Amino acid sequence: MPTTDPVARRSRFFDLHARSEVFVMPNPWDVGSARLLGHAGFEALATTSAGFAWSQGRDDYGVTLDELVDHVRRIAAAVDVPVNVDSERLFAETLDGVAATVHLLHEAGAAGCSIEDWSGAAGAIDPIGLATERVAAAAEAAHRDPGDRLLLTARCENFLRGVNDLDDTIARLVAYRDAGADCVYAPGLTTTDQIADVVDAVGVPVNVLALPGGPSVAQIGAAGARRVSVGSSFASTAYGALMTAAKELRERGTSDYLAIALQPEDRRALRT
Repeated sequence: MPTTDPVARRSRFFDLHARSEVFVMPNPWDVGSARLLGHAGFEALATTSAGFAWSQGRDDYGVTLDELVDHVRRIAAAVDVPVNVDSERLFAETLDGVAATVHLLHEAGAAGCSIEDWSGAAGAIDPIGLATERVAAAAEAAHRDPGDRLLLTARCENFLRGVNDLDDTIARLVAYRDAGADCVYAPGLTTTDQIADVVDAVGVPVNVLALPGGPSVAQIGAAGARRVSVGSSFASTAYGALMTAAKELRERGTSDYLAIALQPEDRRALRT
């Protein structure tokens, strides 16, 4: 049930992952989109690193930790469902730094957070030993209080970085599970067979990124995944609609773009 109590929301987030059916967790990029998606009836939401960065006039990986924590605090305060955080690499290279970021996100009201194995500084996927140590540090911090745990999702970035190796991806996800991750995620899975292979191997809840031309939510659920997110795609669609409208107005002088304008019944969700 919806609740404004962060402890109850974290408990609720674990409950959603314990169910047998799949749930959809779309990704707002600001307070307004969070309120609208909460109004639409989704049971949980997740931030998007790219969408948030775009809202600040920057590209993905362009925000600071302080900015992210403030963003999470505002999103969590604006809705009454669990909020998961796309927390990139947890903004830290040391294990103590990883733990410190997890604590900050917990204090900001997050119900869950993620850690990915891509190192922008190195321009490569972390060696599996290092990546696993980082997941273990994040998991220990996320589970520090047994009565108020943060749900940790460990991400393998292989498919997003041109490493199209399902066996290596599964081996990494299994290692991250063993290190304490509550949920695992390999964005870029495109078939139900891939999803089912991951689900069968890891034995913990699996998040799948919804992709154009990919399996539907129902098909993802039938393959055994527990959670579906959209990453930056809602933000990209919204900004794409803005630029399409701007091009129409500038080049044609018409306003047909209003055919997909925000509806009055949805605007009510923005009234406080």
